Amino acid sequence: MGTLGCALQIVSLALVPEVQGRHPVPREHPYLLGTRQELQALARQRPEAYRRVVRVAVEGQADAHSQILSMGLVAAIERDAALARQVKERALKFVDGPIRQGHVPFGSDLALCALAYDLAHDAWSVEERQRLHEYLGRTVTANVQSETHVFHNGWYGYKHWGIGLAGYATYHENVQAPAILKALEEDYRTRAAPALELAGAGGGWAEGYYIHYWLYEWLFFCEVARRCEGVDYYALAPSFYTHRAVASMFEMYPGLGEYHTRRPLPMGDGGGRLFGGDRDKALAARRILVNYFRDDPAHQAVHAFNESTPRSGVGVYAYKDLLWRDPSVPLGNLKSFRLSHLSPGPGYVYARSSWDEAATHFFFKCGDRFTAHQHLDVGHFLIYKHAELAGDGGHYDAFGSRHDVNYHLRTIAHNTVLIHDPAERWPSIRAGNVSGNDGGQHHNWPHHNGAVADPADWQRGRSRYDIADLLAFEDQGNFVYVAGDASRAYATNKLEAFTRQVVYLRPDTFVIFDRVQSTQPHFQKTWLLQAMQPPTHQAPHLVITHGRGRLFVQTLLPEQPQVTFHSGNDLYRYGGHWFPPQQAKGAAPECRIEISPSKPARTDYFLHVLTAADSDTATVPHAAVSLSEEQVEVTLSETKLTFARHHVGGSLQDQSRRVPFAPAARTE
Repeated sequence: MGTLGCALQIVSLALVPEVQGRHPVPREHPYLLGTRQELQALARQRPEAYRRVVRVAVEGQADAHSQILSMGLVAAIERDAALARQVKERALKFVDGPIRQGHVPFGSDLALCALAYDLAHDAWSVEERQRLHEYLGRTVTANVQSETHVFHNGWYGYKHWGIGLAGYATYHENVQAPAILKALEEDYRTRAAPALELAGAGGGWAEGYYIHYWLYEWLFFCEVARRCEGVDYYALAPSFYTHRAVASMFEMYPGLGEYHTRRPLPMGDGGGRLFGGDRDKALAARRILVNYFRDDPAHQAVHAFNESTPRSGVGVYAYKDLLWRDPSVPLGNLKSFRLSHLSPGPGYVYARSSWDEAATHFFFKCGDRFTAHQHLDVGHFLIYKHAELAGDGGHYDAFGSRHDVNYHLRTIAHNTVLIHDPAERWPSIRAGNVSGNDGGQHHNWPHHNGAVADPADWQRGRSRYDIADLLAFEDQGNFVYVAGDASRAYATNKLEAFTRQVVYLRPDTFVIFDRVQSTQPHFQKTWLLQAMQPPTHQAPHLVITHGRGRLFVQTLLPEQPQVTFHSGNDLYRYGGHWFPPQQAKGAAPECRIEISPSKPARTDYFLHVLTAADSDTATVPHAAVSLSEEQVEVTLSETKLTFARHHVGGSLQDQSRRVPFAPAARTE
């Protein structure tokens, strides 16, 4: 478990409080999103967004979610009986259809029926209401054992948000509804909220990119619970919710993309390389949290960030703008907001050079294992300037595909380190056909998705899942220092130690120092860089150019390195096997750079200086290294960095000062 986060992460179920502040659920529909009068006032306050919602409702060319919500809102606001009947008919297709069960979005079906029932309530006959109640009960009963893992997106986005909305929408008419809501609340209080505190302290989420898919739906339910019954689910997981909007802001690459949207970082499965509704979900989720924490200066800065993309990118998502874009929140000063953020729960560090759209962006992860969509990528980093420069390899072509389990989620597809033991074999991963020995990280997968059910399960199997420590993080303004220990992420019979230290010299330079100690000197060690484009050579640098961005890569250690490039048909090949994806999912790294020592040794040091720049930059400062028995010294222009050779720590010295850096003291 990460040293910096252990004090936040150890959550006793007994310390999670009961939900407080309850009041009776309203009886007069609509009430899930507000009374009719409140919705009418909202339409007057936000006329531009409401006009777009009306257009979606009238044109009827939208997905079921957008259409039912848009039509339902307009029907309620305008008292349009004909439109209300259309909303009801759309919902009855779910009610009269098959009961969906398992890893399918049955929760969304329930949510849409609940919203149609609430917003167009007068259109439902007594017999139709009874059919809905029966459908709700049968779906909940069929899915008692579905999506029970609280570290996985399914608990929140596939299941409970819809069950919760349906429970509130039918609260006074469906005898099962109060019990359904009580069971949801108890499961959240005892299992899900502690999971958010454990794997989400600081606002990041160990599952990675999938948070952009499920969080909006879950927050939607949380807002309905607050409105309908005064139940504050946020208060039960403060280490997650109070930081989530800020973490989400840092999880967006600089610059505006398709339809004036922001692309999320690739973290684990998913990737966000292609434009999709997840970008609007992330924006709406930040808006909900900003509205809740509106008096907090940090959230006011997030509000300023949100307002740089004031409209949802997908046109039929206008209802998100109507419901959640609240211009009454005070606008903070984003320019003066801090430039880095730590999420100790998942072991994430984010840093930027500024809040300008042309900023350099850095992401580093060194955290524990919790759930299915994580990769074998402890120690991985990303660098972005104008475009991805050091990226995330492979394609999520399918869960458990041959490419997925042999390349995409494996260490070889990430910016970290391999230690190759020719005799090593991997267990089954995601029930896929694992045949490649990439030399990477190892996990003893207990079942097909490698996940744990809840925090109690994680603690019981802690020796399996507590695989990394985020040792240090500090932001001194002109530089950021981060250190991680990834030793336990690898098989113990091949690796004794792997520590990574990164000094980000703002605005654009990264010094990465790795100490790798294997159990046998002949186990080859390989430093990996996933280049978005094949590099050119401009001594002493490799130069990666992608779009308007450029990354200069200088290898200082090992001395006399062996450098190989894998691109084209060779990109997805290793160990005599080829693992190409079934389909590409957007732009991915097109070259894998591998750097290894030329001589075998038990302990090797890797030292690299990476400098991000505009694509028309011809040169950047060269670095020099000197070695002694106790330390490694790097000189770059007027800055001198010193790293200890035998432990984590060192110092930075520039013209004005000398700053030591060292791991934080352990608190466990």
